[in-house]
Amino acid sequence: MAIYELHRQPPLESPALVVALEGWIDAGLGAGTAAAAMLAAIESEVVATFDTDSLLDHRARRPILRLRDGVSESLMWPTLELRAGHDANGAAVLMLVGPEPDHQWKAFSGSVLELAQRFSVRMLIGLGAFPAPVPHTRPARLAATASSEELARRVGFVPGTLDVPAGAQAALERALADAGIPSIGLWARVPHYAAAMPYPEASALLLEGLQEVGGITVTSAELRAAADATRQRLDELVAGSEEHSAMVRQLEAQVDEESTGPLEATSGDQLAAEVERFLRDQN
Repeated sequence: MAIYELHRQPPLESPALVVALEGWIDAGLGAGTAAAAMLAAIESEVVATFDTDSLLDHRARRPILRLRDGVSESLMWPTLELRAGHDANGAAVLMLVGPEPDHQWKAFSGSVLELAQRFSVRMLIGLGAFPAPVPHTRPARLAATASSEELARRVGFVPGTLDVPAGAQAALERALADAGIPSIGLWARVPHYAAAMPYPEASALLLEGLQEVGGITVTSAELRAAADATRQRLDELVAGSEEHSAMVRQLEAQVDEESTGPLEATSGDQLAAEVERFLRDQN
């Protein structure tokens, strides 16, 4: 039984496939906000929908019941869809948006690969954000999970070997990479102490990385302005606590001592620990 339905196949010239699934690691709402900015900036249409009845656990992602004066008017089910459009410069893009599947990840990955091949996708770009031991007083940086060293070096990466929990996005990256389609996950590093609040700088950085790596243009100006306001707010909050001020100074010293390489070589264990702590807090 097919887990997706193809509605339309408009002509697209070598589109990039951008993946932003809800429900996985998204510190500071970095990926979610970046995806919302994309959807607002790019006029798009639904070209395929997935069978959420077989892919989702509705007890975890319950449909929304609308009541008016005690009368049940409608039931709004979660949707997982593939949308197609063009950015302001005419570059073709496919956007896979909606909740991360709870079930059938292998079948889901195979279906997305099938659609990617049908639309002649040139590359997959995933969006995400994770909590990291970095201060808000220094520019945020991206880290990559890529299908090749060349792609990883274009963005930056955490050196060494890491074993971390994976999401459905990782399964998609691996499936398309195995089929010869370049794949990369863009991950914004968010200060661990700001991971539970909106952190617009992460979203702006993801959009800028999307343009640099995939040639998809979505303005980040509004997000950059919001990032300035968030930084000022964090400055005020930190200034009110000597403990927090000392923590930020320590993080600043650590970042300032980094080599000119992609990311600090000693950060792997810290990053893994922050990700695991973030997941526990979410649960």
